[in-house]
Amino acid sequence: MSNIVAIVGRPNVGKSTLFNRLVGGRQAIVNEESGVTRDRNYGKSEWNGKEFSVIDTGGYVSSTSDIFEEEINKQVVLAMEEADVILFMCDVELGITDLDQSFARLLRRVNKPTHVVVNKVDNNERLHDTHEFFKLGIGEEIFPVSSINGAGTGELLDKVASHFSAESVDDTGALPRIAIVGRPNVGKSSMINTLLGQERNIVTEIAGTTRDALATRYNRFGHDFMLIDTAGLRKKAKVHEDVEFYSVMRSVRAIEDSDVCMLLVDATRGMEAQDLTIFHLIERNRKGVVVVVNKWDLIEKDHATTHEYEKEIRARLAPFDDVDIFFTSALTRQRVLKALEAAIEVYRARSRKIKTSELNNVMLEEIENFPPPSIKGKYIRVKYVTQLPTKTPSFAFYCNLPQYVKDPYKRFLENKIRAHWKFTGVPIQVFARKK
Repeated sequence: MSNIVAIVGRPNVGKSTLFNRLVGGRQAIVNEESGVTRDRNYGKSEWNGKEFSVIDTGGYVSSTSDIFEEEINKQVVLAMEEADVILFMCDVELGITDLDQSFARLLRRVNKPTHVVVNKVDNNERLHDTHEFFKLGIGEEIFPVSSINGAGTGELLDKVASHFSAESVDDTGALPRIAIVGRPNVGKSSMINTLLGQERNIVTEIAGTTRDALATRYNRFGHDFMLIDTAGLRKKAKVHEDVEFYSVMRSVRAIEDSDVCMLLVDATRGMEAQDLTIFHLIERNRKGVVVVVNKWDLIEKDHATTHEYEKEIRARLAPFDDVDIFFTSALTRQRVLKALEAAIEVYRARSRKIKTSELNNVMLEEIENFPPPSIKGKYIRVKYVTQLPTKTPSFAFYCNLPQYVKDPYKRFLENKIRAHWKFTGVPIQVFARKK
């Protein structure tokens, strides 16, 4: 059994607050504003020795013409199809609303264990008000909870766990994490949907559609890793809403927690200052990177367009320009899988270890052919090279005067390492140490 629980209901009843309570962290953005959650958000929970996945969904609104609400409804239906147990969340303060009743009619047609969870029950007076929710005609029990302080969640979890007989094993923690990052509206969610072959994330032409950082397991074509869609990163001066601020913070955290980042650039706008800022953020965090120029199908091209475009991007990325650049279209699937395969290769390169003997044989000869420049009449002699036991490739060059080894010569050493061993898309650190 997959052991999946979906939290559903109309907007602004506290679904994301309960989700954060069950998964034990602040994964989902919570705000008093209606419609904050849009895509399906996944987390892990454990109760009575049984592990299960929890899906947070956006608020379901029937008979709507709003573009976001229509897409949110699709995501809610997909979550219910995917789940083994459904938690229908209501609000005791407002009682049963028309939206609750219409959603209950939809749930009564679903042949899965469904439980009514009444939120914001934080005193005895409100506890008596929960009995009216039996009118919804769903389940034999009502579960009063307070998502903010956790009251009643133990009884709810007892019931949820009772549906799961087999204990599931979570093996996603050791999987590679590949994050899709970029400015708003460059096609990150479209890229995720294209790779997965399903409408996993909401896609509109409006910038800022994605808010939470959404992780999905990709297990196809012999690959197995976590694929993370993020909100668009924009300049601080342009971030006005609290919700967008938290979205940006989650995107930064997604970069910090990832192994490789696929940086999407809008082909119609080129590599802009904000793209470079994101690239340098990836580099500072020592993450692998692949540059993906999306919407390439919208560009008028001749035989030299690709070469000139790539040359311009590399000039802007310098000095760290040893990265793969792919020209793709998420809509036509053009070169999308090639970009993904390159990201997986970057992940492997990021954990590559070079034998010390091989490293010394190659690099000491390169240093002998082009030694460090003398400073104040003193000569630097490098005696030994080794790769440090770090998560990302780092190399120590032991010499007599490490303080005189300047950045230009360190870049020379880095370039020679890249010339002999494939570290494309992987930031490298070079240290000079006293022998």
